[in-house]
Amino acid sequence: MKDLASQLAQVKTVAIAGHVRPDGDCVGSCLATYNYITTWFPEIEAEVYLEPIPNIFKFLTHADRIQHDCKSDKIYDLCIVQDCGDTERLGDAVKYFHTAKKTICIDHHVSNHNFADENYIFPETSSTSELIFELMEEERITKEIAECIYVGMVHDTGVFQYSSTTAKTMNTAGILMEKGINFTKIVDDTFYTKTFAQNKILGQALLNSQRYLEDQVIATSITREEMKKYEVLPKHLDGIVSQLRVTKGVEAAVFLYENEDGSWKISMRSNGKVNVAEIAMKHRGGGHVRAAGATMEGGSQEVIRQLCEDIREQLQGALDL
Repeated sequence: MKDLASQLAQVKTVAIAGHVRPDGDCVGSCLATYNYITTWFPEIEAEVYLEPIPNIFKFLTHADRIQHDCKSDKIYDLCIVQDCGDTERLGDAVKYFHTAKKTICIDHHVSNHNFADENYIFPETSSTSELIFELMEEERITKEIAECIYVGMVHDTGVFQYSSTTAKTMNTAGILMEKGINFTKIVDDTFYTKTFAQNKILGQALLNSQRYLEDQVIATSITREEMKKYEVLPKHLDGIVSQLRVTKGVEAAVFLYENEDGSWKISMRSNGKVNVAEIAMKHRGGGHVRAAGATMEGGSQEVIRQLCEDIREQLQGALDL
């Protein structure tokens, strides 16, 4: 697979989908692809399926066209899934993947299973949005498409601070900036700005935090009761695990929040010595070497204990080398 344009030849209908609980990279990459198709291939009927997106991303062009339910039994010529490592993470939109005449997966998760007919998977790349940029002709990247790609790159690189950021990533960002996007406003409004309630739940998470394994691991959890108290939803918890990660002397950070069914959504971050993707996959999750997640059952302390044992094994293995 060399570009998107060649994949759209002879195609009349396209479904675009990403992972459940869409983040900036998922939303940005999916909308970039949708806007590319609707702008340059108007004869193609394209639809994008995602769960409800955070309000901070609703300024992106055609975010209002995202479909949140999958009630239609339509069969598409092509289904493009992005930023998603396996079919289970597609949610209800998986039906369109299974029935499509052809499927493509564009992703950068190391845990990706290469599950589509054609797979464009590069785990070393900063974001799926950067991969989308590679697959488009630069002259066809409009300001609106550039905004979508930039949002995705900003969020999956932590504003270009994570180790996945390369010279190529920065060069891509520069090209996008030259398209006329308001890059400073995008960063401030979608990454740094938090509501008062988000700041309070962050404070609660930090108060709940404890250190483990001779202070090499920091972990915390937020219960459903605490989320109700501060009037926040799961989408408002973004950034907490990253704040834990920058604690001095820490090799890995673990953040848990309680789901409606009593299970725990796990987010993990590493400062280099720990491969959190490997740990996440052990618990039926996935992600990247330094950023991964999963869902686990049990009490919060039991879950943290299990994860700490996994982390201990990796740290001990590093010492034995």
